[in-house]
Amino acid sequence: MRVLGIETSCDEQVISSQVELHRPYGGVVPEMATREHLRNLPLLVPQVMKELNLPLDAIDAVAATEGPGLASSLLIGHSYGRALAVALSKPMIGVNHLEGHLYSPFIANRRAVEFPFVGLIASGGHTLLAHALGWDRYVKLGSTVDDAAGEAFDKVAKLIGLPYPGGPEIERMAVKGNPEAFGLPRSFPERDNLNFSFSGLKTAVRFFYEKSPQMQSEPEWAHDLCASFQKAVVDVLVRKSVQAVTQARVERLAVSGGVLCNKMLRDELEFACYEAGIDLIVAEPLFCTDNAGMIAGTAAEKLAAGIEPHCGDDIHPNLDLFAPEPNGDFARSMSAAIKLKNRQQKDLPQKENVMAPGEIEVW
Repeated sequence: MRVLGIETSCDEQVISSQVELHRPYGGVVPEMATREHLRNLPLLVPQVMKELNLPLDAIDAVAATEGPGLASSLLIGHSYGRALAVALSKPMIGVNHLEGHLYSPFIANRRAVEFPFVGLIASGGHTLLAHALGWDRYVKLGSTVDDAAGEAFDKVAKLIGLPYPGGPEIERMAVKGNPEAFGLPRSFPERDNLNFSFSGLKTAVRFFYEKSPQMQSEPEWAHDLCASFQKAVVDVLVRKSVQAVTQARVERLAVSGGVLCNKMLRDELEFACYEAGIDLIVAEPLFCTDNAGMIAGTAAEKLAAGIEPHCGDDIHPNLDLFAPEPNGDFARSMSAAIKLKNRQQKDLPQKENVMAPGEIEVW
Protein backbone atom coordinates (compact mmCIF):
# COMPACT_ATOMS: atom_id res chain seq x y z
CA MET A 1 0.00 0.00 0.00
CA ARG A 2 1.40 3.38 -1.03
CA VAL A 3 0.21 6.42 0.91
CA LEU A 4 1.43 9.95 0.31
CA GLY A 5 1.56 11.83 3.61
CA ILE A 6 1.43 15.61 4.08
CA GLU A 7 2.27 17.19 7.44
CA THR A 8 2.02 20.97 7.79
CA SER A 9 0.78 21.39 11.37
CA CYS A 10 3.61 23.79 12.22
CA ASP A 11 6.98 24.55 10.64
CA GLU A 12 8.35 21.25 9.29
CA GLN A 13 7.97 19.33 6.05
CA VAL A 14 9.75 16.25 4.74
CA ILE A 15 12.91 17.46 3.00
CA SER A 16 12.07 21.12 3.72
CA SER A 17 12.84 22.41 7.23
CA GLN A 18 12.18 25.97 8.42
CA VAL A 19 14.43 26.02 11.50
CA GLU A 20 16.91 28.51 10.06
CA LEU A 21 14.07 30.75 8.88
CA HIS A 22 12.54 31.03 12.37
CA ARG A 23 15.79 31.02 14.39
CA PRO A 24 16.27 34.84 14.46
CA TYR A 25 12.82 35.23 16.03
CA GLY A 26 13.33 32.67 18.81
CA GLY A 27 10.29 30.63 17.79
CA VAL A 28 7.85 29.83 15.02
CA VAL A 29 6.27 32.80 13.23
CA PRO A 30 2.90 31.49 11.91
CA GLU A 31 2.69 33.78 8.89
CA MET A 32 6.19 32.85 7.75
CA ALA A 33 5.52 29.15 8.27
CA THR A 34 2.39 29.36 6.14
CA ARG A 35 4.16 31.17 3.34
CA GLU A 36 6.95 28.59 3.26
CA HIS A 37 4.48 25.67 3.17
CA LEU A 38 2.56 27.34 0.35
CA ARG A 39 5.74 27.85 -1.64
CA ASN A 40 7.44 24.51 -0.98
CA LEU A 41 4.65 21.93 -0.91
CA PRO A 42 3.82 21.98 -4.65
CA LEU A 43 7.53 21.54 -5.35
CA LEU A 44 8.20 18.83 -2.76
CA VAL A 45 5.55 16.34 -3.85
CA PRO A 46 6.76 16.01 -7.48
CA GLN A 47 10.33 15.88 -6.20
CA VAL A 48 9.55 12.98 -3.85
CA MET A 49 7.76 11.03 -6.60
CA LYS A 50 10.63 11.64 -8.99
CA GLU A 51 13.16 10.34 -6.46
CA LEU A 52 11.01 7.22 -5.99
CA ASN A 53 10.66 6.85 -9.77
CA LEU A 54 6.90 6.58 -9.46
CA PRO A 55 4.07 8.48 -11.17
CA LEU A 56 1.61 10.29 -8.92
CA ASP A 57 -1.23 7.96 -9.88
CA ALA A 58 0.76 5.03 -8.41
CA ILE A 59 -0.27 6.03 -4.90
CA ASP A 60 -3.26 4.34 -3.24
CA ALA A 61 -4.31 7.22 -0.96
CA VAL A 62 -3.43 10.71 0.23
CA ALA A 63 -3.16 11.54 3.94
CA ALA A 64 -2.86 14.99 5.50
CA THR A 65 -2.84 16.36 9.03
CA GLU A 66 -6.29 17.63 10.02
CA GLY A 67 -5.23 19.01 13.40
CA PRO A 68 -4.21 20.04 15.96
CA GLY A 69 -1.74 22.74 14.93
CA LEU A 70 -1.41 26.24 13.50
CA ALA A 71 -4.57 26.94 11.52
CA SER A 72 -2.85 28.76 8.68
CA SER A 73 -0.26 26.00 8.22
CA LEU A 74 -2.77 23.17 8.53
CA LEU A 75 -4.93 24.76 5.85
CA ILE A 76 -2.16 24.61 3.25
CA GLY A 77 -1.44 20.88 3.62
CA HIS A 78 -5.05 19.81 4.10
CA SER A 79 -6.31 21.77 1.07
CA TYR A 80 -3.48 20.55 -1.11
CA GLY A 81 -4.08 16.94 -0.06
CA ARG A 82 -7.81 17.12 -0.77
CA ALA A 83 -7.23 18.69 -4.18
CA LEU A 84 -4.62 16.08 -5.08
CA ALA A 85 -6.89 13.22 -3.98
CA VAL A 86 -9.74 14.55 -6.10
CA ALA A 87 -7.47 15.01 -9.10
CA LEU A 88 -6.16 11.44 -8.80
CA SER A 89 -9.53 9.91 -7.77
CA LYS A 90 -7.88 8.46 -4.67
CA PRO A 91 -9.12 8.29 -1.06
CA MET A 92 -8.22 11.20 1.20
CA ILE A 93 -7.61 10.54 4.90
CA GLY A 94 -7.47 13.23 7.55
CA VAL A 95 -5.07 12.28 10.35
CA ASN A 96 -4.84 13.57 13.91
CA HIS A 97 -1.32 14.93 14.41
CA LEU A 98 -1.11 13.40 17.89
CA GLU A 99 -2.20 9.98 16.64
CA GLY A 100 0.65 10.22 14.15
CA HIS A 101 3.08 10.78 17.01
CA LEU A 102 1.67 7.79 18.91
CA TYR A 103 2.23 5.60 15.86
CA SER A 104 5.70 6.91 14.94
CA PRO A 105 7.70 4.66 17.34
CA PHE A 106 6.27 1.59 15.61
CA ILE A 107 7.06 2.76 12.08
CA ALA A 108 10.55 3.83 13.15
CA ASN A 109 11.23 0.36 14.56
CA ARG A 110 9.38 -1.47 11.75
CA ARG A 111 7.03 -3.10 14.25
CA ALA A 112 3.36 -3.87 13.90
CA VAL A 113 1.18 -1.68 16.11
CA GLU A 114 0.44 -3.62 19.30
CA PHE A 115 -2.49 -2.47 21.40
CA PRO A 116 -2.86 -1.73 24.24
CA PHE A 117 0.07 0.51 25.16
CA VAL A 118 0.85 3.78 26.88
CA GLY A 119 2.14 6.56 24.65
CA LEU A 120 4.23 9.51 25.75
CA ILE A 121 4.32 12.53 23.44
CA ALA A 122 6.83 15.21 24.44
CA SER A 123 7.29 18.03 21.94
CA GLY A 124 7.28 21.80 21.62
CA GLY A 125 3.52 21.96 21.61
CA HIS A 126 2.42 18.86 23.52
CA THR A 127 3.31 16.85 26.59
CA LEU A 128 0.85 14.08 27.37
CA LEU A 129 0.41 10.46 28.35
CA ALA A 130 -2.23 8.44 26.51
CA HIS A 131 -3.61 4.96 27.09
CA ALA A 132 -4.02 3.51 23.59
CA LEU A 133 -6.72 0.82 23.56
CA GLY A 134 -7.04 0.60 19.77
CA TRP A 135 -7.36 2.81 16.72
CA ASP A 136 -9.45 5.89 17.61
CA ARG A 137 -9.72 4.66 21.22
CA TYR A 138 -7.46 6.73 23.45
CA VAL A 139 -7.77 7.73 27.10
CA LYS A 140 -5.87 10.69 28.50
CA LEU A 141 -3.79 9.70 31.52
CA GLY A 142 -2.04 13.02 32.01
CA SER A 143 -1.00 16.20 30.22
CA THR A 144 0.75 19.47 30.89
CA VAL A 145 -1.17 22.16 32.72
CA ASP A 146 1.04 24.94 31.35
CA ASP A 147 4.15 24.80 29.15
CA ALA A 148 4.97 21.74 27.08
CA ALA A 149 8.39 20.19 27.69
CA GLY A 150 9.82 21.40 24.38
CA GLU A 151 8.38 24.87 24.98
CA ALA A 152 10.13 24.98 28.36
CA PHE A 153 13.45 24.09 26.70
CA ASP A 154 12.99 26.93 24.19
CA LYS A 155 12.04 29.50 26.85
CA VAL A 156 14.90 28.60 29.18
CA ALA A 157 17.36 28.70 26.28
CA LYS A 158 16.14 32.17 25.32
CA LEU A 159 16.40 33.30 28.95
CA ILE A 160 20.11 32.47 29.14
CA GLY A 161 20.93 33.72 25.65
CA LEU A 162 20.97 30.49 23.64
CA PRO A 163 19.57 30.36 20.07
CA TYR A 164 16.35 28.66 18.89
CA PRO A 165 15.53 25.79 18.96
CA GLY A 166 16.46 25.51 22.61
CA GLY A 167 16.47 21.73 23.10
CA PRO A 168 19.68 20.91 21.20
CA GLU A 169 21.44 24.00 22.60
CA ILE A 170 20.65 23.16 26.23
CA GLU A 171 21.67 19.55 25.65
CA ARG A 172 24.99 20.73 24.20
CA MET A 173 25.63 22.96 27.23
CA ALA A 174 24.49 20.29 29.71
CA VAL A 175 27.16 17.83 28.58
CA LYS A 176 29.76 20.00 30.33
CA GLY A 177 27.68 20.68 33.44
CA ASN A 178 26.80 19.11 36.78
CA PRO A 179 23.13 18.02 36.84
CA GLU A 180 23.11 18.14 40.64
CA ALA A 181 24.44 21.71 40.89
CA PHE A 182 21.04 23.35 41.39
CA GLY A 183 18.08 21.98 43.34
CA LEU A 184 15.34 22.60 40.78
CA PRO A 185 11.72 21.55 41.44
CA ARG A 186 9.92 18.48 40.02
CA SER A 187 6.22 18.93 39.35
CA PHE A 188 3.37 16.89 40.85
CA PRO A 189 5.36 14.35 42.87
CA GLU A 190 2.21 12.44 43.89
CA ARG A 191 2.27 8.90 42.45
CA ASP A 192 -1.34 9.02 41.26
CA ASN A 193 -0.95 12.39 39.49
CA LEU A 194 0.20 11.95 35.91
CA ASN A 195 -0.04 15.60 34.89
CA PHE A 196 2.98 17.74 34.03
CA SER A 197 3.93 21.33 34.86
CA PHE A 198 7.11 23.07 33.71
CA SER A 199 6.21 26.67 34.53
CA GLY A 200 7.55 26.46 38.08
CA LEU A 201 10.76 24.87 36.83
CA LYS A 202 11.17 27.67 34.29
CA THR A 203 10.63 30.28 37.03
CA ALA A 204 13.22 28.59 39.24
CA VAL A 205 15.77 28.71 36.43
CA ARG A 206 15.04 32.42 35.95
CA PHE A 207 15.52 33.02 39.68
CA PHE A 208 18.90 31.27 39.78
CA TYR A 209 20.09 32.96 36.60
CA GLU A 210 19.04 36.51 37.47
CA LYS A 211 20.35 36.23 41.03
CA SER A 212 23.74 34.88 39.90
CA PRO A 213 25.58 37.49 37.80
CA GLN A 214 28.66 35.25 37.73
CA MET A 215 26.86 33.10 35.14
CA GLN A 216 27.46 35.77 32.50
CA SER A 217 31.20 35.84 33.17
CA GLU A 218 31.85 32.19 34.10
CA PRO A 219 30.42 29.79 31.46
CA GLU A 220 30.63 26.74 33.75
CA TRP A 221 27.75 28.17 35.80
CA ALA A 222 25.53 28.24 32.73
CA HIS A 223 26.62 24.68 31.92
CA ASP A 224 25.57 23.56 35.41
CA LEU A 225 22.22 25.35 35.13
CA CYS A 226 21.47 23.73 31.76
CA ALA A 227 22.45 20.31 33.12
CA SER A 228 20.26 20.76 36.20
CA PHE A 229 17.30 21.95 34.13
CA GLN A 230 17.63 19.07 31.66
CA LYS A 231 17.85 16.56 34.52
CA ALA A 232 14.68 17.97 36.13
CA VAL A 233 12.68 17.63 32.89
CA VAL A 234 14.00 14.13 32.23
CA ASP A 235 13.27 12.96 35.79
CA VAL A 236 9.63 14.05 35.55
CA LEU A 237 9.04 12.57 32.09
CA VAL A 238 10.61 9.24 33.00
CA ARG A 239 8.96 8.89 36.40
CA LYS A 240 5.47 9.68 35.18
CA SER A 241 5.81 7.48 32.08
CA VAL A 242 6.69 4.45 34.19
CA GLN A 243 3.88 5.27 36.63
CA ALA A 244 1.42 5.53 33.72
CA VAL A 245 2.34 2.08 32.42
CA THR A 246 1.87 0.63 35.90
CA GLN A 247 -1.49 2.32 36.43
CA ALA A 248 -2.78 1.33 32.99
CA ARG A 249 -1.64 -2.28 33.55
CA VAL A 250 -0.01 -2.64 30.16
CA GLU A 251 3.41 -3.87 29.11
CA ARG A 252 4.45 -1.40 26.40
CA LEU A 253 5.53 2.24 26.41
CA ALA A 254 5.84 4.03 23.07
CA VAL A 255 7.50 7.45 23.17
CA SER A 256 7.83 10.16 20.54
CA GLY A 257 7.99 13.91 19.97
CA GLY A 258 10.88 16.29 19.40
CA VAL A 259 12.04 16.21 23.04
CA LEU A 260 12.80 12.49 22.57
CA CYS A 261 15.80 13.52 20.45
CA ASN A 262 17.45 14.26 23.80
CA LYS A 263 20.00 11.51 24.47
CA MET A 264 19.78 11.72 28.26
CA LEU A 265 16.01 11.25 28.12
CA ARG A 266 16.33 8.25 25.82
CA ASP A 267 19.00 6.67 28.04
CA GLU A 268 17.06 7.26 31.28
CA LEU A 269 13.86 5.86 29.78
CA GLU A 270 15.70 2.77 28.58
CA PHE A 271 17.21 2.16 32.01
CA ALA A 272 13.95 2.76 33.92
CA CYS A 273 11.92 0.54 31.60
CA TYR A 274 14.53 -2.22 31.77
CA GLU A 275 14.32 -2.18 35.56
CA ALA A 276 10.50 -2.20 35.49
CA GLY A 277 10.25 -4.90 32.82
CA ILE A 278 8.52 -2.56 30.35
CA ASP A 279 8.74 -3.03 26.58
CA LEU A 280 10.03 0.38 25.49
CA ILE A 281 9.56 1.51 21.88
CA VAL A 282 11.32 4.78 21.06
CA ALA A 283 10.95 6.62 17.78
CA GLU A 284 14.17 7.26 15.94
CA PRO A 285 15.18 10.97 15.99
CA LEU A 286 14.10 11.33 12.35
CA PHE A 287 10.55 10.31 13.34
CA CYS A 288 10.49 12.20 16.66
CA THR A 289 9.97 15.63 15.16
CA ASP A 290 6.92 16.43 13.03
CA ASN A 291 7.17 14.44 9.82
CA ALA A 292 4.97 13.29 6.94
CA GLY A 293 5.98 9.65 7.42
CA MET A 294 4.03 9.33 10.65
CA ILE A 295 0.94 10.79 8.97
CA ALA A 296 1.15 8.47 5.97
CA GLY A 297 1.94 5.49 8.19
CA THR A 298 -1.01 6.10 10.50
CA ALA A 299 -3.38 6.35 7.52
CA ALA A 300 -1.95 3.20 5.92
CA GLU A 301 -2.23 1.18 9.13
CA LYS A 302 -5.84 2.25 9.69
CA LEU A 303 -6.75 1.40 6.09
CA ALA A 304 -5.08 -2.00 6.45
CA ALA A 305 -7.07 -2.56 9.66
CA GLY A 306 -10.30 -2.06 7.73
CA ILE A 307 -11.12 1.41 9.04
CA GLU A 308 -13.06 3.48 6.52
CA PRO A 309 -11.16 6.50 5.12
CA HIS A 310 -12.36 9.72 6.70
CA CYS A 311 -11.60 13.32 5.86
CA GLY A 312 -13.38 16.33 7.29
CA ASP A 313 -14.40 19.27 5.18
CA ASP A 314 -12.12 21.56 7.11
CA ILE A 315 -9.12 21.66 9.41
CA HIS A 316 -9.45 21.52 13.20
CA PRO A 317 -6.63 23.48 14.93
CA ASN A 318 -7.80 22.19 18.34
CA LEU A 319 -8.66 18.66 17.23
CA ASP A 320 -8.98 16.38 20.25
CA LEU A 321 -7.36 12.96 20.28
CA PHE A 322 -9.58 11.71 23.07
CA ALA A 323 -13.18 10.79 22.31
CA PRO A 324 -15.41 11.33 25.36
CA GLU A 325 -16.12 8.20 27.33
CA PRO A 326 -19.76 7.29 28.19
CA ASN A 327 -20.81 9.45 31.16
CA GLY A 328 -17.21 10.65 31.35
CA ASP A 329 -16.32 7.47 33.22
CA PHE A 330 -12.56 6.87 33.05
CA ALA A 331 -12.93 3.54 34.86
CA ARG A 332 -14.84 2.06 31.90
CA SER A 333 -11.79 2.51 29.68
CA MET A 334 -9.46 1.04 32.26
CA SER A 335 -11.79 -1.94 32.65
CA ALA A 336 -11.82 -2.45 28.89
CA ALA A 337 -8.04 -2.44 28.83
CA ILE A 338 -7.82 -5.02 31.62
CA LYS A 339 -10.34 -7.29 29.88
CA LEU A 340 -8.40 -7.01 26.62
CA LYS A 341 -5.16 -7.95 28.37
CA ASN A 342 -6.83 -10.95 30.05
CA ARG A 343 -8.10 -12.21 26.68
CA GLN A 344 -4.62 -11.93 25.23
CA GLN A 345 -3.13 -13.83 28.14
CA LYS A 346 -5.60 -16.69 27.60
CA ASP A 347 -4.28 -17.02 24.04
CA LEU A 348 -7.70 -16.61 22.48
CA PRO A 349 -7.65 -16.53 18.66
CA GLN A 350 -6.75 -13.05 17.50
CA LYS A 351 -7.43 -11.42 14.16
CA GLU A 352 -4.37 -11.81 11.99
CA ASN A 353 -2.53 -8.70 10.89
CA VAL A 354 -3.59 -7.60 7.45
CA MET A 355 -0.05 -6.60 6.62
CA ALA A 356 3.25 -7.52 8.19
CA PRO A 357 5.72 -4.82 9.29
CA GLY A 358 7.60 -3.38 6.32
CA GLU A 359 4.85 -4.04 3.74
CA ILE A 360 3.45 -0.54 3.95
CA GLU A 361 5.26 2.23 2.08
CA VAL A 362 5.02 5.72 3.51
CA TRP A 363 6.42 9.00 2.24
